[in-house]
Amino acid sequence: LGIHVHNDAECAVANSLAAVAEGVGQVQGTMNGFGERCGNANLVSLIPSLVLKLRLDCIPESTLRELRDVSRFVSELANRKPWDAQPYVGDSAFAHKGGMHVSAVLKHPNTYEHIDPAAVGNHRRVLISELAGKSNVLWKAREYGIDLDQETPETRRILDRLKQLEDEGFQFEGAEASFELLMERALGRHKPYFELDAYRVIVEEESADDEPVAEATVRVRVKGMLEHTAAAGNGPVNALDHALRKALEQFYPNLREMRLLDYKVRILDESKGTAAKTRVLVTSGDERETWGTVGVANNIIEASWRALVDSVEYKLRADERRGAAS
Repeated sequence: LGIHVHNDAECAVANSLAAVAEGVGQVQGTMNGFGERCGNANLVSLIPSLVLKLRLDCIPESTLRELRDVSRFVSELANRKPWDAQPYVGDSAFAHKGGMHVSAVLKHPNTYEHIDPAAVGNHRRVLISELAGKSNVLWKAREYGIDLDQETPETRRILDRLKQLEDEGFQFEGAEASFELLMERALGRHKPYFELDAYRVIVEEESADDEPVAEATVRVRVKGMLEHTAAAGNGPVNALDHALRKALEQFYPNLREMRLLDYKVRILDESKGTAAKTRVLVTSGDERETWGTVGVANNIIEASWRALVDSVEYKLRADERRGAAS
């Protein structure tokens, strides 16, 4: 006897589990719940529930630890973005934000987490937000390999800087690479890989029928040398990204493997119209990982520049760490 259900009423997983409890021996479903109409029973939720909750011998627990990777692989094949809030395997499934909340998780994880995240190949995440406290900062410091104590002046300095930037409109919840750089700068450990001398962006449109052409010029100092480059792009931000990387790639060839994956803009004080402050979130990646950075300024080009610079600096810092570790 088996069961095959669809998720039209958001009950596919619940109905499948209820059927197993009543003696059904076969459950049909799909990875990530992909299927017609609202989808099928989601095996990514069903399998760990059967193994870890009902203690049924479906698959070995060693195989279960590959669940997140398999879920991501299927999403990639389907050309679908992974769902952050997906139970068990999503990025937000074991994410913690509030300071008291994080403090409790550090002491007794099972008070907030229904399973060990590693059992399904996931991991705990501590977010940096307006609710962050010392516990969040200490957790992130440990994650970044920085030794901090709750009562040290350095911790207070980081919290003060975080509060100052958040008052200016920065948000680090989706920009943890920028937060890591913030910590290193606050601790005096930041190593600049290049210094901006000047940049300029021009957008030209020869006629109403032509597409606008964007060109960026960047002048940076790298390893004691002044590098002056220009590049065109699909819009001013894309041109700026191309010009910056063109200037740096001869010094840091690994930047060729870096890609800008996502770009989001938010107007912070809409009542000011075109004079409003802008927040830009950039997601970048290479063959090993993805990371997010943030920039805030009174114009979109400057905000984008700050986010792009953080993204490049994080990439170079990560490569240097990997080189030192290898």
